[in-house]
Amino acid sequence: MAFSFAAFCFMLALVLTLALIFFAVWRIVAFDEIRRESNNPSDSPETGKQQQIHKIEKLCRMLKKLIVPEHFIHCLFCLMFLCSHQWLALLANIPLLLFNLWRFLRSPTKGPRGRFDPSCVVRPHVLAVCSREAWCKLGFYLLSLFYYLYSMVYNLMSPI
Repeated sequence: MAFSFAAFCFMLALVLTLALIFFAVWRIVAFDEIRRESNNPSDSPETGKQQQIHKIEKLCRMLKKLIVPEHFIHCLFCLMFLCSHQWLALLANIPLLLFNLWRFLRSPTKGPRGRFDPSCVVRPHVLAVCSREAWCKLGFYLLSLFYYLYSMVYNLMSPI
């Protein structure tokens, strides 16, 4: 049994992937909440509408806070796998890294106030795209979790 740098990278990737899964689940729940808030008719025209707008703005602010940590963690994965010469893991992560970069530069929810602008997110087609993206990322992170777990055990059990 050997503890190598590759095993350490997979251990760290395993723990950080759990954080990314949490981010993806939170994003799915937030988009579902935005969809529900934007579709519900309010009881009283003034106070109900203001509460809905305030809640949607709050959710969008929280979603904006998840962007940088998610992209940083994913860049860290790619850097770790590059340094540990784990080419298959690096190759599997590069498409999502490029997608995150492309999405960061060109987003369907970029309004006058940046990414996840409340006035843009409530549009049904934008909300559908964002929800689909969150579900796809959740699937990718779940598959990655099992791959990292397998690779960690494999690297721990293999001789140096």
